[in-house]
Amino acid sequence: MTDVFLVHHVHQLPDAEEDVKLLGVFSSEARAVLAIDRARNLTGFSEALDGFSVDKYQVDKSAWTEGFLTWGQAEDKGNG
Repeated sequence: MTDVFLVHHVHQLPDAEEDVKLLGVFSSEARAVLAIDRARNLTGFSEALDGFSVDKYQVDKSAWTEGFLTWGQAEDKGNG
């Protein structure tokens, strides 16, 4: 299987929402780390250095195999 490496950056907005950015998809973990190194010096990213992550995925393989609940559905289920 072919692996790819996704680089994301997440930071908290003032209203407690998360702002998630996909920086790119890379052919190796080393290239993903280099992308983070470049982004660390850019406006915004340099103020939130702990927001970077690298995740490995296999090409042509589903990463999400189950359904999901919204927050409202999960709360209703918890109260039921």
